[in-house]
Amino acid sequence: LTAWENVQVAADISENPFGVAELFDELGIADLSRRFPKELSGGQQQRIAIARAIVKRPTLLLCDELTGALDSKSAQVVLDLVGKINKDFGVTTVIVTHNEEIAHMADRVVTLHDGQIIPNHQARG
Repeated sequence: LTAWENVQVAADISENPFGVAELFDELGIADLSRRFPKELSGGQQQRIAIARAIVKRPTLLLCDELTGALDSKSAQVVLDLVGKINKDFGVTTVIVTHNEEIAHMADRVVTLHDGQIIPNHQARG
């Protein structure tokens, strides 16, 4: 499936989805719509995956190691996109990551060490 078709499938099974065209425009990925996954970079694939999740109008977006397999430039593009989704669409977003640099964009940071929540001032690097 093309990027567009991948997102449209999710829209088709949703009760009140965003329009795929408006979502692609809003997220700045319209130029990727006719491309197949093998033709996309890792960052572009991640942006399409985020669009697929967002098209269903979720109230909560869970992201596990969102930028783990991306170079720093692609990671920043994806993080900016998630920030935009949070701000513009009001989607509560939880990002699980080992990358402490991502914490600067969060409203709240919860640090785990050996399975226990610890105060941030005690976090170990």
